[in-house]
Amino acid sequence: MRTCRRIFYLLQASYLEIRLLFYIMVRQKHSLTIRYPFFRTDRTQLMLEFITSLADFVNAADDFIWGIPMLVMLLGIGILLTLNLKVLQVFHLPEALRLLFTPHREHHSKQGEVTSFAALCTALAATIGTGNIVGVATAVGIGGPGALFWMFVAAFFGMATKYAECLLAVKFREQDSRGHFVGGPMFYIKNGIGPRHAKTAKVLAVLFAVFGVVAACLGIGTYTQINSVVEAANQLHCDRLWVTVIITILTIIITYGGLRTISKTAQKVVPVMGLVYILTCIAVIVLNIGKVPDAVMLILESAFSTAPAVGGFAGATIMMAMQKGVARGIFSNEAGLGSAPIAAASAKTNSPVEQGLISMTGTFIDTIIICMLTGLTLVITGAWCSDQTGVAMTTLAFQGTLGNEIGLYVVNISLMLFAFTTIIGWNFYAERCIIYLFGVKGVKPFRSLYILIVASYILIVLYVDMNNVADKTAINTIWTIADLANGLMAIPNLIALFMLRKVIFSETKAFFTGKKENGISTAEKA
Repeated sequence: MRTCRRIFYLLQASYLEIRLLFYIMVRQKHSLTIRYPFFRTDRTQLMLEFITSLADFVNAADDFIWGIPMLVMLLGIGILLTLNLKVLQVFHLPEALRLLFTPHREHHSKQGEVTSFAALCTALAATIGTGNIVGVATAVGIGGPGALFWMFVAAFFGMATKYAECLLAVKFREQDSRGHFVGGPMFYIKNGIGPRHAKTAKVLAVLFAVFGVVAACLGIGTYTQINSVVEAANQLHCDRLWVTVIITILTIIITYGGLRTISKTAQKVVPVMGLVYILTCIAVIVLNIGKVPDAVMLILESAFSTAPAVGGFAGATIMMAMQKGVARGIFSNEAGLGSAPIAAASAKTNSPVEQGLISMTGTFIDTIIICMLTGLTLVITGAWCSDQTGVAMTTLAFQGTLGNEIGLYVVNISLMLFAFTTIIGWNFYAERCIIYLFGVKGVKPFRSLYILIVASYILIVLYVDMNNVADKTAINTIWTIADLANGLMAIPNLIALFMLRKVIFSETKAFFTGKKENGISTAEKA
């Protein structure tokens, strides 16, 4: 009853926000500036200057955080783990896929909240998002076809990183006051590094949790994804206002259902949406099969040489291709950011290594399959050198082969589903960060806050952009804040992975050595 009452109050608050927005939209061109001095030209000019100044500051901070040092850290940790784990992402990928797709009976001795598959789907729900459609197009549009090669490189080493952080999440997870299993970077920092370096661990864990909440509330978890859903729906001639209302209602229902509702939703939506999009990309590639060899050669050549300007493409250096490819790849698969381990910690398993292997397939599916198919589609159709950007570029690639209607609907519906599942996935991540910072008592207030932020999208962002304030600078700044928050999350997580590397190596060695010995013993008995 309390939950129903809370949902009613949230819906009522969201309704009032939307009514206020509607009133502003209707009156803004007439008497609004007369009745409300705040909206006069001088106030609008002040708003313009504020947003522009904020955008400049955020862009400078983002360039610093996501500069060469960050890319070196991410790739460096990935390479270190890959070499010491003996290229585990190649030799044990078949086993990881077998564990993923083999049904496991739930045994009473297995601790956790949801199945390993459900935990992976929850992570994929947050991971497979706008980065797979908009992010790839952005990388190729700025860095050229060579960015796809560096995206693949980042994903390859990122698989080892994802394995390591999800292994640690299960090993160092703990139970909250409700008896639910919680984990993630803040917990493996606390329980893994804390015993030896208490002060360092406390600082790193708190920083990660705070940045995780910021990313969920003001970045990748809300406004960027809602913007993608609203704009995609608008392409299909749906009203922005009502789309936001529907998103808010669905978010309320799923969020208040807790982890099990989120995981069940992810289990149903993620496989279907991923499969439909993958099959559509394959259809485009098959229909242009003759262009594939040239497209692959262009990708490889552009990765190691300057790409000249072609059509709407302004040209790109090797460094631009590398930076955009690595950054967009990491934004898509989130390897090293520390988000996926939060979901992995809830899996019903007694083996950190097995869950690490299963979670590793998330990066394989997200980037090496979905992002690479998107990128190849852009290159073989020539859409990458058009004057279109983002989702419009991907839509153009599909429309050129499959027709205007099919291309339009497949891309935009996929984008809507990808973005919406990211909203609910990041809400779960942020709740776990809140539990670490404030305990279980902080979850309910945070849920209310998160839903109000989702509902406020049109009032705060869309209204500003509808008045052409800063020419879409507001929403572009929100995207940059999302990048910035993700980068800030990655720093304490990467430090923790380096400090706990010996734990990762010893756990992995013990698992595979024991498995090998058990196999020999079984063979001798037979």
